[in-house]
Amino acid sequence: MSAGGTNIKANPLVAQFNNYLSKIEDALIRELNLYSWSEFYSPLRYACEGGKRIRPLLLVLSVEAIQATNRDSCQVTDDAFMAGSAIELLHTESVIHDDIIDEERIRRGKPSFHIKYGYNSSILTADFVLGIILNIGSKMNNSRVTSELSSAATKMSEGEMMEIRLAKHNDVTEDEYIKVIEHKTASLFEASTKIGAILGEGNEDKIHALGTFGNLLGIAYQIHDDLLDWNNEDRLFNLLVKRNVQSMEFVKNMDKLYKSYSNRALNELRKVGESMSTRHLQLLTDLSSVQF
Repeated sequence: MSAGGTNIKANPLVAQFNNYLSKIEDALIRELNLYSWSEFYSPLRYACEGGKRIRPLLLVLSVEAIQATNRDSCQVTDDAFMAGSAIELLHTESVIHDDIIDEERIRRGKPSFHIKYGYNSSILTADFVLGIILNIGSKMNNSRVTSELSSAATKMSEGEMMEIRLAKHNDVTEDEYIKVIEHKTASLFEASTKIGAILGEGNEDKIHALGTFGNLLGIAYQIHDDLLDWNNEDRLFNLLVKRNVQSMEFVKNMDKLYKSYSNRALNELRKVGESMSTRHLQLLTDLSSVQF
C-alpha cells in the first residue's frame, strides 16, 4: 500500500489527481505505521489496500475550494491529511462490517477481510480502527471535526440497521431506499466535504453548501453504483430492489434519480465560488465518465 501503489495505478482519477492521492496515501501510511507494534497492523494494511481514497480526496479538494475564495494562495495543512486518514479509516471499518453482513466473499478483487482473517478478528479489527480514529481526532484538537466524524459514524450504523430491517420486507419504497443510502453512504461523503470546509476556515454558508454538496453527491454515487450492479450481483440491497412489486419501474427511475442528485450537488457547489478546486469537485459529479 505504498504511495503510487496498485490502488492508485488502478484508479481512473489518477490522471487528474495523482499528486493529491499520493499525499493522501502517505498520510494514511504514517497513521497506520504508528501501530506497527500491534497484532492488528498487518490486517489493517490488508484492509486498506486497494481503496481509491475518493472520500479523503473530496476533503482535501474542499479545503482548497474554501481557501481559493478566502486567500491569495492555498496551503493544505497536515491536519487536513490526518482528517482524510480518519475518513478513510471510518470507511474501511464500515466495509469490514458490511462484507460480514452482506456475506461478501470478494472485495477489491481479493478475499473479503472476514474470509481472510475470520469473523472474530474482523470484529476486533473494526473496533481497533475506531480507536485509531479517536486518536486522530484528539491530535487535531478541533471539536467540530471530531463531531462530524462522530455524526457520520452514527448515521452509517443507523443506515445499516435500516437496510437490515428492510431486508425482512416484501418490497421497498423509493423514499426508504433514499433514506438508507443517505445514512449509510452519503453521510461519510458529507462529513468529508464539510470537514474540508471547516479546516479551510469557510463561513457557515459555505460549510453548509459543501456539506450539502457531499451529501447529494454521495446519494448520486450510491444510486449510480446500484444501477450498474443490481442485475449482476446478489448484494443485500439489490435483492430488495428485485423483490419490489414494481422492480423494473423502480430500476428505470434510478438513472433519473442519480442524475437529479448529481445536478443538485452541482447547484450547491456553485455557492462556494469559482476556482480550480471547485472545478475538480465538479468533475467528480460526472459519474458516467469518472469511476469511483
